Amino acid sequence: MSTEFRELLKKVGSGKHTSKSLTRAEAAIALDMMLDGTATPAQIGAFLISQRIKRPTGVELAGMLDAYDRRSQKLDPLPNGEKVFILGIPYDGRTKTAPIAPITALILKTAGVPVLMHGGDRLPTKYGLPLGEIWQALGLDFQALSFAQLQSYFQRTHFACCYTPTLLPASQTLISYREELGKRPSLATLELVWSPSGDRQAHTIAGYVHPPTEAIIRDTFTERGNPPYTLIKGLEGSGDLRISQTTIVVTNQTESADGFVYLKPNPYDYGLGGEDIHLESPEKYYQDLAALLQGQPSPLTDSAVWNGGFYLWHCGQVKDLQSGLDLAQTWVKTGKLQATLTALKADLGARIAS
Repeated sequence: MSTEFRELLKKVGSGKHTSKSLTRAEAAIALDMMLDGTATPAQIGAFLISQRIKRPTGVELAGMLDAYDRRSQKLDPLPNGEKVFILGIPYDGRTKTAPIAPITALILKTAGVPVLMHGGDRLPTKYGLPLGEIWQALGLDFQALSFAQLQSYFQRTHFACCYTPTLLPASQTLISYREELGKRPSLATLELVWSPSGDRQAHTIAGYVHPPTEAIIRDTFTERGNPPYTLIKGLEGSGDLRISQTTIVVTNQTESADGFVYLKPNPYDYGLGGEDIHLESPEKYYQDLAALLQGQPSPLTDSAVWNGGFYLWHCGQVKDLQSGLDLAQTWVKTGKLQATLTALKADLGARIAS
């Protein structure tokens, strides 16, 4: 048993009225001790559930991110200084609605926007469809790349989905606790905002589910020096905007008094409102996805156009949202995204063969 960790546990686990938040340095030490096995399994489980009940603070998450950063490999910034956009997706995947983020990423890539995604294997508690499996189904097996190969691929294409176990092996250490506890610990929030990029000005776009999480993540970024960020109350905690209703979006803006502003894009204002697409099965989703990429009719089309148009506008590629929607619709309907995917696959094959 670690007596040092016990003192940290006592701070976060002393109940509603007497528990205290950790400092940034203490939070980093706590995560290090859990990852190293200095803390016992009983202590680790107690800490994770206590911090969940208390709710982590932005300062605590900043400290835990410090620990992750020290243990991870980071992709080099692009040599020309182009801004990288990081799409943060819940690692435990999707079980209810069809993922749109891979389509959004291909739309941004087609526009010349540098994009990074990251994730791992199927994880508790949802064991949903993860990003890596989607890209594999599309012919992009990013998991087969070594870090050096991934580095080379990203520098050449300005696009990648990082397999987190390769860049941050320590993140796998505590996965079993998610299953045993039956609840997402604060580590799940870390996954949304951890960056695989060494560019400290990379723009992180992350989804969330519960309203308090938004403020916690904003506080985390403030503690870490206010890098660019956008937070989206999207489908299943992802960055996928809904077509069923207005989506709440918050993005940092240094000119505003609060340091951030809210956007509330409504698909019905643009003739794209409807029902969010249910994830019937991975096989059905892959069929619909393949049809869309080739410019054929697909249930995913309206969601793809809505998300693609918003992201093109939000990432500064068009003057307004309607222009983004028009451009996304043209690319979707003409099969331009398939050409983008084909080029990415050819370059990935070359990296693996090298």
